[in-house]
Amino acid sequence: MKLTDKIYVYEWTDAFENNCNSYFIGGGTGILIDPGLKQFFPSLLERMEEDGIGEGEIRYVLNTHSHPDHFEGSELFNGNGGVTIGLSGTEKDFYEQTGKHFYSWFGLNPPDVDVGLDLKEGKCVIGDEPFEVFLTPGHSPGSVCIYQPAEKALFCGDVIFHQNVGRTDFPGGDGELLKKSILRLSRIDVEHLLPGHMDIVSGADRVKKNFLQVIEYVFPYL
Repeated sequence: MKLTDKIYVYEWTDAFENNCNSYFIGGGTGILIDPGLKQFFPSLLERMEEDGIGEGEIRYVLNTHSHPDHFEGSELFNGNGGVTIGLSGTEKDFYEQTGKHFYSWFGLNPPDVDVGLDLKEGKCVIGDEPFEVFLTPGHSPGSVCIYQPAEKALFCGDVIFHQNVGRTDFPGGDGELLKKSILRLSRIDVEHLLPGHMDIVSGADRVKKNFLQVIEYVFPYL
């Protein structure tokens, strides 16, 4: 689904299979955010092709964190010299030390992903577009949220959802850190909140209301 001139949204809506929402940023950048599980990647490509986006237009695969339902599909881009795979250095260290063992919980083998781009905290240019990366631990130690100022779009992974947050009982989870991360994000000028699961939230007022609702009603349980 085309959301803006540059952003395409691919929500995961199957209630019986777990996978994540994926996003594509066009306009010369060619960024795929969170490719999801390998077994579902062909269906993602089909949906992208319906929007006129070919696999060859993917130049960057950026991962908000290393959990299987977001990260496993990145392995499919190993050896493709035209694609750079991104993950935060903190999350890469966590994955190598602890996170890869998490895959066995789901009957999966941990992927060996050729990460070529360290998604560091701060402003950066990816492709021909300015972005800002926020290190947002809590759901996972090296989780990042990616902000696109031109679109006022925040790709927030599993940090915050529509009226909910990412769980903190997985390895490396921390409720107090997650609250701090969400409070940081609540101060950003966001028009489109694009989470890793559930519905997107569009409209600045709706985004602000969502942050306030999460802070008031969900924080007490973290």
